[in-house]
Amino acid sequence: MGEENETLRWPTNLDRSAIVARLAQVRGMAEVAGLPELALGLEGLEAMPSGEIGAKVIAALTLIQDKPEYPAITAQLAMIAMNLKNLK
Repeated sequence: MGEENETLRWPTNLDRSAIVARLAQVRGMAEVAGLPELALGLEGLEAMPSGEIGAKVIAALTLIQDKPEYPAITAQLAMIAMNLKNLK
């Protein structure tokens, strides 16, 4: 049971639509947190090719890595990065 709950908290099987939906949530979190550069970098994801989405996620992680005051955003981006292999 513990393993099942862990998977629910840190899913590693997100498909493209779930990844895009979570990135839209991260974009909203960035807007609320006053991180316009991060939010802007995540605009238009729905129409992007998979490779470009992957690059945007890595760029977002790079941008926020020096900002420990945003652990929720960093955690979401890290979880999404672990799922980039599922983009199709």
